[in-house]
Amino acid sequence: MTVRIVLADDQELVRAGLRALLERDPGLVVIGEAADGDEAYALVAAERPDVVLMDLRMPVRDGIEATRRIVADPALAAARVVALTTYGTDEHVFAAIRAGAAGFLLKDCGPDELRRAVRLVADGEALLSPAVTRRVMDAAVGAGPSAVDGAALAALTGRERDVLTEVARGLANDDIAATLHLSPATVRTYVSRLLSKLGARDRAQLVVVAYRTGLVRP
Repeated sequence: MTVRIVLADDQELVRAGLRALLERDPGLVVIGEAADGDEAYALVAAERPDVVLMDLRMPVRDGIEATRRIVADPALAAARVVALTTYGTDEHVFAAIRAGAAGFLLKDCGPDELRRAVRLVADGEALLSPAVTRRVMDAAVGAGPSAVDGAALAALTGRERDVLTEVARGLANDDIAATLHLSPATVRTYVSRLLSKLGARDRAQLVVVAYRTGLVRP
């Protein structure tokens, strides 16, 4: 499977470095670059990539607003946005996830981690490193649970809660399957049910619900 990627970062050198690292894998192709949020949205609308690597701090329109526009556009539902950040404690990361980003990636990650991350997102996984998620999701706990979150969580079965807990800890489907002694296919079914029951767009938003309801605590 070839994964088509758009890079959005206001620094040309950063984009060039990301492109070089990504395209060492013949299955990863960068189809365009943008230097601000407006350019990013226009490029995604025109090219319909599988994955967008989105810097959060850009001129004209920042990565959070660009992410929100992409996610809100039904025609771009297949494009999955990954927030790029320099620090795991970046206050904008949680806002990006709330806006619909599929997760976040630190800019100083290694080449193999970068390529693996893009493939995971393209396959429907979430980029939520447990160590970094723990710090970022403090904001979710501080916001407090909503009545909707609590009612939805109460409607889950015990096994659905188990799967949600492992998703919130940053585990991929294969790892969840091994931990809970289930098949990967069964885990995928549970994740699909969770998305539907909790009204979540993707796994990143499942994590937000898990933290906000207190099912998982930092």
